[in-house]
Amino acid sequence: MVSKQLTIPELETQARQVRRSIIQMLAQAGSGHPGGSLSAADLVTALYANVLRFNPADPQWPDRDRFHMSKGHACPLWYAVLAQSGYFEKEKLLTLRKFGSILQGHPDRKTPGVESASGSLGQGLSIALGMSLAARVDKKDYRVYCLLGDGEVQEGSVWEAAMACAHFSCSNLCAILDFNGCQIDGRCEDIMGLEPLAAKWQAFGWQVIQINGHSMQEILDAYALAKTIKNKPTIIIARTVKGKGVSFMEGVVGFHGRAPTQEEAQRALKELS
Repeated sequence: MVSKQLTIPELETQARQVRRSIIQMLAQAGSGHPGGSLSAADLVTALYANVLRFNPADPQWPDRDRFHMSKGHACPLWYAVLAQSGYFEKEKLLTLRKFGSILQGHPDRKTPGVESASGSLGQGLSIALGMSLAARVDKKDYRVYCLLGDGEVQEGSVWEAAMACAHFSCSNLCAILDFNGCQIDGRCEDIMGLEPLAAKWQAFGWQVIQINGHSMQEILDAYALAKTIKNKPTIIIARTVKGKGVSFMEGVVGFHGRAPTQEEAQRALKELS
């Protein structure tokens, strides 16, 4: 199946519901990572709703597009979108991180819709590269999308993969960088500066698209443009806000890996209503 095309207001409503699910899941679990889950919610919601080719009734459909979440700590976002897309019942979201649940603290292939495990940062782009080259070997026309974190791209393994993706002209591969400016230890610019980030990816042979990662129109336009690029991979550098949608979490490093309390969850849900 091909994703149906939702309007901008419909996508914004879905993204708000995804954010509500993230808060509910993390408050119930008492642990997890809200900041980077909330910041990438618009990007992943739009991808599944209007871009990806997939079939939740047949998660291993050979012609499906592939999505890999390299920043695996943001899996509450992925789980919320997978449930919304019909891969499993939404009631299962509240089993996040529980013993025996299909929804572990980092992605695992026991979850319907998850292509491969992630969580060890810096490995995801290499996995996406393998998926991209497999399509060529198998003579398939599916596309591969990979969500990266900005702190993650400080790792050398990302740049080795970036060089290989360009060398092999992986035009069916689109990386999405959730550039929210924060990592677990502080501001990215203070830990290890990333700029000039776009110029670095361009120098490595990539098509670079820079957008506001909370503008649904810009997100959709970027995904559409990426599909037209030939003979090179594409990266969408999406400027986002850590904890987007919840005022007291926005831009706060401390909410990278701290779940909201029940009281905080109620405040957040009120804001997202």
